[in-house]
Amino acid sequence: MSLDTRSTDAGFATSSALGDTFYPLYQWLFDEEGDFVSNVEDKLAEARMADNVEMFLSRALAVGLISGFALWLVGSLLGYLIVSMFLPEDWLILGIDLGQYNQLVNTLKLPAIVLVTGIFFGAIGFAIGFGSLVSIPYFRSSARKREINVLLSDAISFMYALSVGGLNQLEILEAMAAAEDTYGEVAKEFQSIVLETEYFDTDYRTALRNQALQTPSDELSQFLTDMLSIINSGGDMTSFLEDQKNKHMRTAKQEQEKLLETLELFGEMYMTISLFPLLLIIILVIMNMMGSGNPMLMYGTVYGLIPLTSMAFLVLVSTVTQDTVGDGYLEAGRGEQIEQRASGGILNLGLAKQFTGEYSVFDRIKSREGSYQLKEILRQPHIFFRDNPLYVLGLTVPISLFALGVSIVAGWAALPFPFQTADGTGFFSAMAEDPIQQTFFWIYLPMYINFIPLAIFYEWNQRYRKSVIGKLSENLRKLASANDTGMTLLESINVVADTSTGRLADELDTIHAKTNYGTSLKQSLREFNNKFHVPRMARTVKLISEAQEASSQIQDVLSTAAQASENQDDIERDRKSRTRMQVVIIIMTYLTLLGVIALLKVQFLDTMQGLETAASGGSEAGSGQFQVESLGPLSMLFFHAVTLQAILSAFIAGYIRDVNLVSGVKYAVILSTIALVVWIAVGGGDTATGGSNETAEAALVMLVAGPAGHDLRRLRTWVRDRWNGDNS
Repeated sequence: MSLDTRSTDAGFATSSALGDTFYPLYQWLFDEEGDFVSNVEDKLAEARMADNVEMFLSRALAVGLISGFALWLVGSLLGYLIVSMFLPEDWLILGIDLGQYNQLVNTLKLPAIVLVTGIFFGAIGFAIGFGSLVSIPYFRSSARKREINVLLSDAISFMYALSVGGLNQLEILEAMAAAEDTYGEVAKEFQSIVLETEYFDTDYRTALRNQALQTPSDELSQFLTDMLSIINSGGDMTSFLEDQKNKHMRTAKQEQEKLLETLELFGEMYMTISLFPLLLIIILVIMNMMGSGNPMLMYGTVYGLIPLTSMAFLVLVSTVTQDTVGDGYLEAGRGEQIEQRASGGILNLGLAKQFTGEYSVFDRIKSREGSYQLKEILRQPHIFFRDNPLYVLGLTVPISLFALGVSIVAGWAALPFPFQTADGTGFFSAMAEDPIQQTFFWIYLPMYINFIPLAIFYEWNQRYRKSVIGKLSENLRKLASANDTGMTLLESINVVADTSTGRLADELDTIHAKTNYGTSLKQSLREFNNKFHVPRMARTVKLISEAQEASSQIQDVLSTAAQASENQDDIERDRKSRTRMQVVIIIMTYLTLLGVIALLKVQFLDTMQGLETAASGGSEAGSGQFQVESLGPLSMLFFHAVTLQAILSAFIAGYIRDVNLVSGVKYAVILSTIALVVWIAVGGGDTATGGSNETAEAALVMLVAGPAGHDLRRLRTWVRDRWNGDNS
């Protein structure tokens, strides 16, 4: 027995032991026919978790009590520390003098506070332990529901195409159950129907009814119920599936419209959320200029509030956006040749890996296969990185670390340790003294080295994979028309390849050539799909490859595939148009924030700090505040604020645009570069010691305004003249 198997068995045994131990507590606390137990049981079935509700809740109680006991100890210790270290011996409740009972209160305060804090923390621990385990089936059920609703329209189109191709009801159910590589959770629902009929001697009508009650998706439940009524009444299944296909295509467009409206609302929310740190920064700067500010609040705003608000907004957006379901690959069926996935790269050695260790010849094949793939990568590294964009980080990350090391050795970037010494030197002081140079070598240089190649290869990969999608609907219509004239599917493919242009036409020509040289048409179609592995194209290829096995005259199937593809084109076109506006809003919001902070730096902060220096006679600010004669720390914080906001706004824009964080890399490079250029223009002369000109001008203010500094009219006149360039 392997180590993994032993560890799995040990974990299962421990889990079962916990469930058995706490089962009496479950019986005492819960009504086995109550609503809560019934709801959890339904969610376990919807989540396809192989647990009975009794043992599941017993284990949840065990985890809750263990975590509750642990936090009870923490809470009791915390209560004891509060009483012994912070409360005085003659402590009064709310300051109320209870007279002769004060001594009793002081005697009982230790056990009472320890008891209260222990119970409070213990309850939190139990809620976390029990609730987190019980919530698992709810989250899994929700995730399955979301995927089923996304794929249901294409799944019904697939079933309709099979019905048009001549398959009966049982064959359609079996084909749908076997299409897990394309239709994911929808196929698993039909697998339950097929397995129930095969292993439990249940007729497929009853199996359909049971699955309609058990599925987490209300839409699929309604579809199965309607299908059952058609089967019982002996109606036309093909007409029913055609009506359902059209209905769910309209539903998919309506759901997309709701999603885009929600994203528009989120775009408006983002304007408010992203500007909140800016307003707080302005308030803190004014408070600091007045001598009542706390620098730690500024640091918390820049390095804490800005990232947290952006990440919270990103999580909020991810709860409503629909990810692309599936990886786009089609698996080989039984008895078919298995080709290597393109995404495996050097890590996938094909069939040789499955037979190593039995015979030495397979070990030699594996070694030579690995050497061959490595040579192919070295011969065409750009192709490898195009197909696997994230792998480029394995090359750029070491280069960026080397570049950072060279910068430190050359003295361009400060050493990270010590961060700050007692004499005011260290990494923080160097960063505050020259924020542009230090931030460039610590942040911008590694970002450019990593993000620019990643953005290039990712965009290349996306355009390469989507190059076949642009004319997919048009070529499917051509295939349907050619097939309708009496040509076989292979002949239709050849005609379309000769009369079309673009990458898809070249791939169709390759499919025709492979099939003529002995490869089955189904395998040729699968290899073509796996080369690009676009999920929506995988569903189209799956539909055609399954239908062509029944008949070569599948013009209705091809028309259905074209209609489904056109529906996806409409949805994608609308999404691109609407999300483009959201990206523009995010970018313009960031540019507004950048402009306001740059203006705050140039037109307000420089002058106000000069005035405060003069008003205080050139003395330093009080302990814990920024040095009034220095723009270094504030300039550094402003620059870091706009840099962080640029990177985070970029990833939010990329996620909204393509539901992929990597898509935001190109925006990060552009926006952060704009921030760098603007800050070089407005803050290039900042140093930790300040400028003598600003100090002289501040002294002039004192002379003009008078010793008491109350002549505001002359002060305003001098400031206005200073903006106009009249410094005489």
